[in-house]
Amino acid sequence: MTAALDVPVRHPPAPPPSFTHLARLTDDTGLLEHARHAVPRREHGYCTDDVARGLVVVCREPDPAPAVLRLAEVYLSFLTHAQDAGGAFHNRLSYDRRWTDEPALGDWWGRALWGLGTAVGRSSAPWIEQDALVAFELGAARRSPAPHAMAFAGLGAAEVLRRYPDHAGASDLLAAAAAAVGWPDSDPRWSWPRPHLAYASAAQAEVVILAGEAHRDVALRAAGLRMLSWLRDLQLVGDRLSVLPAAGWHRGTARPQYDQQPIEVAALADACATAAAVTGDNGWQQGVRQSIGWFLGDNDTGSVMWDRATGGGYDGLTPTGPNLNQGAESTLALISTLQHGRAGAGLRTR
Repeated sequence: MTAALDVPVRHPPAPPPSFTHLARLTDDTGLLEHARHAVPRREHGYCTDDVARGLVVVCREPDPAPAVLRLAEVYLSFLTHAQDAGGAFHNRLSYDRRWTDEPALGDWWGRALWGLGTAVGRSSAPWIEQDALVAFELGAARRSPAPHAMAFAGLGAAEVLRRYPDHAGASDLLAAAAAAVGWPDSDPRWSWPRPHLAYASAAQAEVVILAGEAHRDVALRAAGLRMLSWLRDLQLVGDRLSVLPAAGWHRGTARPQYDQQPIEVAALADACATAAAVTGDNGWQQGVRQSIGWFLGDNDTGSVMWDRATGGGYDGLTPTGPNLNQGAESTLALISTLQHGRAGAGLRTR
């Protein structure tokens, strides 16, 4: 592995989240997936995965500006158009507005339910909340065989339960999501349900915590917290985050270091914020601070992972520094993480 910095980088306080680059990537159809530096690449079109993440972050804003509320309307319209009559979703739309795939229950289905559920649980606009609930309920009747997809869907179900605590469909989906993730191995050296860590793994631990809390299952909540604690410790070098690359890690193999993706950092920040809110233990906020620090330069190469001029997040951390392209996924990960940095933000507070 490439040598990492030994001394934590001193970085300024966290800036407020900016929606400038997100607006740059958004048109009246949806959210363009990729950019070359800060310029959107129309030839790559749109994907439900990113639009759903976009709906999550804009609906987390407690008092959205009109321009941010407009983004929520565009993203919700895209998701309801992507959904078929059976609750599945298309994922890829070309720039000429043609779907290039068939509706299915992949990770994008789970993320779509996460976005819709967040709109239900948090949007300040009644028309957004109501239409999102209709689409969520249609999708929530389905089940995916993929644990990651179920984890994302479960996060959406937990959001619905914020506003509608007795919503049976959301409660059932959250329980099913935790069951799909499974229980961690009893070996403390690998406290995870499977022998492979893939991308955004912290979301799986988070949904187990939320399911345990919602269903008053102390053992399940403790299992999720154990998973998250192990995962966070695994990705620390001293007090600095060194997250697993997008390719993941197989048990029993050498731990890879690059390329590190912002989505890993954002998922960890979300999960640590949830753990802090559920347990009342502010020690979990250290994980949030470390996640923010990763974007501000407290990472393995000492690289700032966003562009102050554009508001965009860089697409990945390589051995030689950041990939300077500023696509939707990385920009959303930046915004999501910085939302936790607001004084008294408490995104997961009940």
